[in-house]
Amino acid sequence: MPEQETEVKTLEAAEDAGQGGAAADSATEPGPAEFDKLKTEYEQLKAERDQLVDRVARTQAEFENARKRAEREKQEYRDFAVGNVVEQFLPVLDNFELALKATGSTEQLRSGVELIVKQMEEILRQLQVLPVATVGVEFDPRHHEALGTVERDDLPDQHVAEEVRRGYKLRERLLRPALVRVASNPKQTID
Repeated sequence: MPEQETEVKTLEAAEDAGQGGAAADSATEPGPAEFDKLKTEYEQLKAERDQLVDRVARTQAEFENARKRAEREKQEYRDFAVGNVVEQFLPVLDNFELALKATGSTEQLRSGVELIVKQMEEILRQLQVLPVATVGVEFDPRHHEALGTVERDDLPDQHVAEEVRRGYKLRERLLRPALVRVASNPKQTID
C-alpha cells in the first residue's frame, strides 16, 4: 500500500507539472539496475556511518584514557615532590624529638633549638623558600600585613618597625605575608 500511495502522489505531481501519465510511470518506477545501484549506495553509506560512529567512540575512549593517565601522572608527580620535601624535614623532626628527650639545662635546650631552627632555615633556602624582608624596609601591603603602628623617631614613616611573624616567598610567589608593626614618625613631614 505505501508503494501505491507514493505512486499516486508522483502521478499527481507529474500531471500538475504538465507531464503525461506515461512519462510519470516511467519516472517513478526505478528499474532493477537503478534499484541495485541505490541499494549498494545505501549499504556503503550505512557502512561509512558505522565506521564513523566507531571512530568517534574510539576517539572518546582514547581521550578519556589520556585524561585519566595525565591525572594519574600529575598525582604521582605531586606525591614525588611532597615526598622529597618531607624527606628533607625528617632530620629536623628527629632533632626536635631528641631535644624533647634531653635533660640538660634551659640554656642547653635553647642552643639546641636554635641549631634546629638554623637547620630548618637551610632546608627552606635549598627549596628556594626565602623570608620576606621586614624591619627597616618600606611597608608593602603585597608582602606585609600590618598589625598596627609604633611611634619611632629612628625610622622613616611607613617603614616596618617590628616583625611579629615571619613571611615567606617561594621564589617570587608569596606563600605567607609577614605580620609587622609599621613605624609612625611624627617628626617626618609629608612633602
